[in-house]
Amino acid sequence: MSNANNTGDFSRRHLGVNETELKAMLDTIGVENLDTLINQTVPASIRLNKELNLPEALSEHEYLQHLKKTGSKNKVFKSYIGQGYYGTITPSVILRNVFENPGWYTQYTPYQAEIAQGRLEGLLNYQTMVSDLTGFPIANASLLDEGTAAAEAMTMFFSVKNKKAKDEPANEFFVSDKVFQQTIDVLMTRAAPLDLKVIVGDWKTFKPSKKTFGVLLQYPDKQGSVEDYRAFVEKMKAEEIYVTVAADILSLALLKPPGEWGADCAVGNTQRLGVPMGYGGPHAAYFATKDDYKRIIPGRIIGVSVDMQGNRALRMALQTREQHIRREKATSNICTAQALLANMAGFLTAYHGPA
Repeated sequence: MSNANNTGDFSRRHLGVNETELKAMLDTIGVENLDTLINQTVPASIRLNKELNLPEALSEHEYLQHLKKTGSKNKVFKSYIGQGYYGTITPSVILRNVFENPGWYTQYTPYQAEIAQGRLEGLLNYQTMVSDLTGFPIANASLLDEGTAAAEAMTMFFSVKNKKAKDEPANEFFVSDKVFQQTIDVLMTRAAPLDLKVIVGDWKTFKPSKKTFGVLLQYPDKQGSVEDYRAFVEKMKAEEIYVTVAADILSLALLKPPGEWGADCAVGNTQRLGVPMGYGGPHAAYFATKDDYKRIIPGRIIGVSVDMQGNRALRMALQTREQHIRREKATSNICTAQALLANMAGFLTAYHGPA
């Protein structure tokens, strides 16, 4: 607890240790003073031998004025880059009550479910929305971004395909050349340490080999074309190859969803559902799949349960990648959900309604 005499001194209350604590720590490690410790631990070759050239400190009010002055120099242009990121309208009620509300924007995954029922309700709403639009029975509570979600699908199906084939695993993953480039780049990066081979090409002429375990398609593709993949998917099913579809979630309000034409998994980002572009993201990714894979789906799933009084209660039903539970058996290394942006996307659909 801070000394009463220091209550007006922010730095003394919040930064570092006091003199008594410092002496005790130095005595414990056998060092005379802090300068000696620095000399012993920080090489002289990387140290600056002069004072930092810093301006005088500003108060919070002064700094906000400075930011406004600097920000006014920005020029806001229309973006026509596309690639899965598009201008949206964020309803004022969501902007004001969610995006600008610390009760929502400071949260991470709610580990203490018993005191986070409202937050869990928001994420359950998001999962339900994703399931409704993709046509799959199971969806998680968001991932980092679309590229990451696609990479998680790739590693999940690699694991499924090779569960019994340890000696010569199928390690080739085909990606349509009409998939967004940033997604392909993430797949390449994630594939390298796992010795997976990512093959990029034309899905219309692709011929799988015995090494092929999965494919990734874009729907609609990066050129805006809506393709009928049903015959292709049937061909892959016959070869026991798993099909993942990176689908524009907003388009699924009109288009037949992947879950209804044979795909095994759908991934994508939910930026189009009322989330500002935010200088390129990342934005909450969705991940939806068949019930068969509920034990190995990456990320977290919010589930409906009952409390000790028998009342409806929400909980973290699945978190197969958690660092604090069965770490050696985790199916994913993903540690980042996007709770705020996922909730915004879910609330937008509730705001507009199913019609």
